[in-house]
Amino acid sequence: MIRDLAELDRIRAECHSLVTKRSLASAGAAVVPIPGADIVADIGLLTNLLPAISTKFGLNHEQVQKMEPNMAQQVLVLATSAGNTFIGRIVTRKLVTAVLRRMGVRIATASVAKFVPFIGSAVAATISFGAMKLAGDAHVEDCYRTARALIGEPVTAALPAR
Repeated sequence: MIRDLAELDRIRAECHSLVTKRSLASAGAAVVPIPGADIVADIGLLTNLLPAISTKFGLNHEQVQKMEPNMAQQVLVLATSAGNTFIGRIVTRKLVTAVLRRMGVRIATASVAKFVPFIGSAVAATISFGAMKLAGDAHVEDCYRTARALIGEPVTAALPAR
């Protein structure tokens, strides 16, 4: 369990770095000229990334299940109020696919753009990087707010991104 705000801030920074690395991998997959390869790669990346972030914050499914019932309930209520469907739950490919569907316009644009010679690959990589970064960073911030509330620190409406 996270003990103080300094440790929580350190974990947050580590997770943002992890998201950036995985976003770069997503961008790399986006330039592969095989239809759907980028989507398969993104599903795999998110299926691993989101639980890794939750684990660093002490909020993955197994960790929440081991908490005392009142604390586990508080985690789930905080996560739900933040609109996060990943905190404290098992992250499945089906759940990640639903998230990618919500980001469908970006993904469709990236998939079509990569077939335009030269510039299309750069556009596809940029869109893929941005979509993965957006999803990952949002999860980091949701986990940060939840963990911050659990250690008794006040959570303001607009926390700085880093």
